Amino acid sequence: MRILFVGDVVGAPGRRIVRQHLKGLKRDIGADLTIVNGENAAGGAGLTTATAQELFAAGADVITTGNHVWDKREVLWLLEREPRLLRPANYPEGSPGAGVVVVPVAGANVAVLNLMGRLFMPLLDDPFRATDRILDEIRGAAPVVVVDFHAEATSEKMAFAWSLDGRVSAVLGTHTHVATADARLLPGGTAFITDVGMTGSFDSVIGVKKEQAIERFRTSRSIPYETADGDVRLAAVRVDVDPASGRALAIERIELKESDGGAVR
Repeated sequence: MRILFVGDVVGAPGRRIVRQHLKGLKRDIGADLTIVNGENAAGGAGLTTATAQELFAAGADVITTGNHVWDKREVLWLLEREPRLLRPANYPEGSPGAGVVVVPVAGANVAVLNLMGRLFMPLLDDPFRATDRILDEIRGAAPVVVVDFHAEATSEKMAFAWSLDGRVSAVLGTHTHVATADARLLPGGTAFITDVGMTGSFDSVIGVKKEQAIERFRTSRSIPYETADGDVRLAAVRVDVDPASGRALAIERIELKESDGGAVR
């Protein structure tokens, strides 16, 4: 089984390259399941009904989110009605939506989990214990388990992945918008990368206009951010999994440039 995971989609430029290249990429690599982190898809912060539908139409099977999930109020309605749209499972009990979905893929069930870290992030429930609870609940229902861990600190992401080694198929980090070079298979059979990276403008500061980011750092004032639109790229990882055991067999980073559609490794 081959799973394609697309890193944080930022604003209109990120959605544009997803529309342009995702279906072709899925076909070229033979993806059985495509997961897209879309928490910044609407104007660089949050998700709307229209932007979620756009990502689904472009080829996303499941959309994950993170700390910006509540930025657009209409997403509350959507979370209650679209099980393929996830919010972090360790938000307090009673929050709209769900943090896990089980989908049938290529003859096997795949569980997709969305969790959020706590270091330098809004303080939520413990993601380690929340994941333990979810895995107990879905035991036997899905041999393949893919986790989007939306977190800031690399140490927390690594500790989280090691705690799940051999219990899930993949732990894929999101949130920082900066791809890391540590894609690997852990000894127990879990694929891991600290951060998949950003799908959006690389001529920017993590997706926003660099002049505005510089001004905010120089002045310590709350300068409004606008989504940048230059050197747009799609960041993703491909994970191959044995559907019987759930053990990951390979993980590889993928980066596509909007300008030529060519793969950059």
